[in-house]
Amino acid sequence: MPTEQVPGTTRPATGGPDPRITVAVITRDRCASLLRTLDTLAALPEKPSVIVVDNSRDDTTRAALNGHPAVSRLLRPGGNTGALGRNLAVRHARTPYVAFSDDDSWWTPGSLRRAADLLDRHPRLGLLAARTLVGEEAAEDPLNAVLAASPLPRDPDLPGRPVLGFLGCACVVRREAFLRVGGYHPLLFFGGEETLLAYDLAADGWGVAYEPSLSARHHPGTGDRTGRSSLVRRNHVLTAWLRRPWPVALRAGTGLALAAAADRPGARRALRETLRRLPAAVVRRRTLPPHVEHAARLLDHPAAGRPEGEGR
Repeated sequence: MPTEQVPGTTRPATGGPDPRITVAVITRDRCASLLRTLDTLAALPEKPSVIVVDNSRDDTTRAALNGHPAVSRLLRPGGNTGALGRNLAVRHARTPYVAFSDDDSWWTPGSLRRAADLLDRHPRLGLLAARTLVGEEAAEDPLNAVLAASPLPRDPDLPGRPVLGFLGCACVVRREAFLRVGGYHPLLFFGGEETLLAYDLAADGWGVAYEPSLSARHHPGTGDRTGRSSLVRRNHVLTAWLRRPWPVALRAGTGLALAAAADRPGARRALRETLRRLPAAVVRRRTLPPHVEHAARLLDHPAAGRPEGEGR
């Protein structure tokens, strides 16, 4: 069967550099880890263009990257942009597809080419979620099983399994789709921000699919991640207030308030930060169309082993 091509792109010869895809890497004050990621990306057979968004506080990263063969562009927004750094990278990309890595993650050989092939063949596909392998032992991230067991029905227009969530450092987007929905939402900043993007893509008619034949490696550091729990809790509630019906939004807010009253880890901080952002969430509120809300309800039970709101 002939492959449907995206206008303006040419499928490269097998095994050579692939001009269809850019890798966007966000980093902040983790130079050694970033260099490992860039060295690995430079060795990929696809030889992707790499855009680095440096959220660092000084010039250390810029100096270390000077002349690195993998980096086609270094962007320095002048502050910590969180997940919004990915929006900046996508705006500067000049390829139809953009893969995301963090400074502690990278793609396995051949995965980027296969992702571009799938996006070529499926014009309604907006985002591909990959299988994530963690650490030197390449252990399965628990989210892989959650995505593989998605209860959403198969879609003939999409490869893999339809989902409404993914891991931010292990996905590939169609640039057109990402920009049309505005990318990551500025109110969330970082922490469980993926679900809202998946909602917005689906609401705009784009498909989101998990495809385990694509894989990314993730080597998270052993540093303190205590603040992440509060961010994920906060953003779970804000996502509900931004896109879900009032009963769902109120239930999410009540659940956080009860968790704070019980002094659960991160809940009090999450509640304070949620309350500060709620007026802006109400102003920007836009509920999902019925078919996407129906899909979201199928996925409302928290994933086993994963904080509520982090990936779906």
